[in-house]
Amino acid sequence: MGGQALTPADPGGADAGTDPVASGAAPAAPGGGAVPGGGAATDRGGADPAAPADGAATAGMTADGRPAGSAEVPGAGMTADAGGTGTPRELTADLVAGPGGVMTDEVGVVTGELTLKTRYADGQVTLAVQYKDADEWYAVTGAAAKLADPADLDAVHTVAVALLHRPEG
Repeated sequence: MGGQALTPADPGGADAGTDPVASGAAPAAPGGGAVPGGGAATDRGGADPAAPADGAATAGMTADGRPAGSAEVPGAGMTADAGGTGTPRELTADLVAGPGGVMTDEVGVVTGELTLKTRYADGQVTLAVQYKDADEWYAVTGAAAKLADPADLDAVHTVAVALLHRPEG
């Protein structure tokens, strides 16, 4: 068949300029590895064949099982790098206290329709309740703890609501 020009299926891929069927080479198996009856394929796990093999241009993503290199960008949006704990953050939810109500430091037990506030500030999470639409907030007894990651505030709030919201007892 002589000097025919072949058009690759993927112009930027590893096969650029060659056709494995026309050249007699065996196709690569999906995910890498040796192809039965043919040559060996690269073990790149479907990664872009044009990307560097050392993973340097992975943008934090890898397809070959090797960990991505660190981008080493100082500050990269982390408040801990800036030496602070970030601004206080609060989540609220309306609930109905179950039998026995919710024990508070200031007024004892509160019952009925309440609003729960879960607050993160200075590395600590606290819970407070108020009667729905009231002005005064009361600290929930025993509901203060250190919280290493402010991102965990959502999970703490979800658990607190699940524990305190008992409209049917």
